[in-house]
Amino acid sequence: MATAGLHSSSTHRSILDRLLALFSVVHAGEGLSAVLLAANVFLLLGTYYVLKTVREPLILDHPNGAEIKSYASAGQALLFLLVVPLYGMIASRVDRMKLVGGVTLFFVANLGLFYVLGQAGVGIGVVYFLWVGIFSMLVVAQFWGFANDLYTEEQGKRLFPVIGVGASLGAWVGSVTAKNVYRELGPYHLMLASGAALCVCVLLTLVVHRREAGRSSEEKSREAAQPLDKTGGFQLVMRDRYLMGIALLVFLLSCVNTTGEYILGKFVTESAQSLPAADRGAFIGEFYGDYFSWVNLVGFLIQIFLVSRIFKWIGVRGALFVLPCIALGGYGILALVPVLAIVKVAKIMENSTDYSLNNTVRHALFLPTSREAKYKAKAATDTFFVRAGDMTQAAIVYGGTQLSFTVGNFAVVNIVMVCFWLLVAGFVYRQHRRLSA
Repeated sequence: MATAGLHSSSTHRSILDRLLALFSVVHAGEGLSAVLLAANVFLLLGTYYVLKTVREPLILDHPNGAEIKSYASAGQALLFLLVVPLYGMIASRVDRMKLVGGVTLFFVANLGLFYVLGQAGVGIGVVYFLWVGIFSMLVVAQFWGFANDLYTEEQGKRLFPVIGVGASLGAWVGSVTAKNVYRELGPYHLMLASGAALCVCVLLTLVVHRREAGRSSEEKSREAAQPLDKTGGFQLVMRDRYLMGIALLVFLLSCVNTTGEYILGKFVTESAQSLPAADRGAFIGEFYGDYFSWVNLVGFLIQIFLVSRIFKWIGVRGALFVLPCIALGGYGILALVPVLAIVKVAKIMENSTDYSLNNTVRHALFLPTSREAKYKAKAATDTFFVRAGDMTQAAIVYGGTQLSFTVGNFAVVNIVMVCFWLLVAGFVYRQHRRLSA
């Protein structure tokens, strides 16, 4: 593609380009946009983890909070049956800047509404939980769709690990911030601060859009200014074996991960019930703030020191197998030693790898696909199929509670699902090799 030539034609690398070369191979002129994208996703993930920490006490401060949280996750999948086609319709009518900016500002307006309702004493726990699930999936998916649209496959493999550093760092900073200021600011003022951060994300997207349009070929710039074709996200996934494989991969990951989250949430809820009622919400908020901070610190270290090297050593395809192997080991130990400390450590290792290496792999899988797949199919995969996994997990939790499953029993269910996950990873490996060739 012409863009690749423009990005590598100059041999004069800036100081920024040379500094970023510590993390990956960065060609002349690529550094600034990569840093701006990293700053953008830093704010997106930081905002999400603030809002996610706010979410937990709003829904878990209830004797059956873990079950309500689990079942509410299933409702998100049903909502995405409406959200994904609506998103595809919008993407077929506007250019990429109006799409990304408009959707983000819509969520900013929602946060203002939640603030008003919360200050008025309206209970928003379940509604807010559903909203956070839609927000987090959609804005992150469209960010990476935007990044996929900017870069060729070769550039993406080199630069996505750099951009991913912003995501991992932002997630860690967001969770630590939420933990430290939750008591002072409360949930609703944190929502307002998050809305302001999202406005900055829109500005950063505009800067990168204009910068890359000016550096690209005329044909590439015209393409970026055009809406996508009319094909829907679900249609794209269903008619392409490779995209369907990615969707199944995401589905199984979601099943395994959220079942693990249920196990952790159950332990935390039981611990909170032993405290006075006035202290339960703060205990849950502080526990999850600490938990998320550890997850994201470890994830950041993996992202900055290991991801680009793993890509270099075993490639995007080989990296598909790292997370399921970690999950298999973690739940194998948990099945034998079902205690809170083991659950916490296992989930920290699983989630930190997911949020760093596995997320970068998942986004890089879309580099060799069409523009429509990068926005619409990715939106469908990263939203509906994730939440469909949550829905399946809710059914597993319901069935398991009816059968009086122990934590060890739920861990065994996860071990079985991880085995299927490894089989699908093998299928995606073969399809990606064919498509890249």
